[in-house]
Amino acid sequence: MPRRPDPSRAAALLLAAVALLLPACGALKRCAYEGVFRDRWQQPERVVADLALAPGARVADLGAGGGYFTFRLARAVGPSGLVYAVDVDPSMVGFLTDEAAEEGLANVRPVLAADDDARLPERVDLVFTSNTYHHLENRVAYFSALRERSLAPGGRIAIIEYRPEVTSHATARKTIEQELTAAGFRLQKSFDYLERQHFLVFTEGVANPEEPAR
Repeated sequence: MPRRPDPSRAAALLLAAVALLLPACGALKRCAYEGVFRDRWQQPERVVADLALAPGARVADLGAGGGYFTFRLARAVGPSGLVYAVDVDPSMVGFLTDEAAEEGLANVRPVLAADDDARLPERVDLVFTSNTYHHLENRVAYFSALRERSLAPGGRIAIIEYRPEVTSHATARKTIEQELTAAGFRLQKSFDYLERQHFLVFTEGVANPEEPAR
C-alpha cells in the first residue's frame, strides 16, 4: 500500500527550500524587483556609465525598490557623494537601510516618500528613476515640484521606462517628453540600446530646435 505523504514533513521541506533561497536572493522582494536575468537586458553598468556622474554628486533614486540601481549609483559617486534611495514602501526602505549597512555603503540614505512628494532633504544633481514613471500620478505637477524644490542648478532628470509594446506597465516616449516639457524641462539626451525601455535624460529649460537630443 502506498505511503501517504506527511503534511508536516512537506511543510518542513518547503521551509527549508525557502531558507536556502533567501541568502542567495538577499530578500524575496529584491528578487521580484530585479527579475530573472535582468542584468542581460538592463545593462546597468552601461546605464550608470552614460550618466557620467562626478565624484561627490548628489543623486536621488526615485522608486529605488530593492536597490538594483541604488548601490551601483552609490559606487559611481564615491564616498564623498550621496544617493537618496527613495521609496513609498516602508518595508523596502527598511530593507535598503539594512542592505546599505551590509554592503558598507555609508553614502546611501533611504527616504520614505509620499505618493505625491519625494521628500528629498536637499537639492540633488540627478533624479534617476527606473520603471517607476508609470506609477506616478499628476506627473507634470510632481516633476515641476522636483524642479523647483529638489533639483540643483544644472541638475538632470534621468528616466528609464518600459516601452508600451513590451508591457502594459509602461509609458510612451512621446508622453514622457510632453509631460517633462510641461514641467519645465527639455530633452538633453536619449539612448536607444535598451531593448525593453526608453532611456531619456532631461535638463531644466526650453528645448532648442537647432540642437536635437542625441
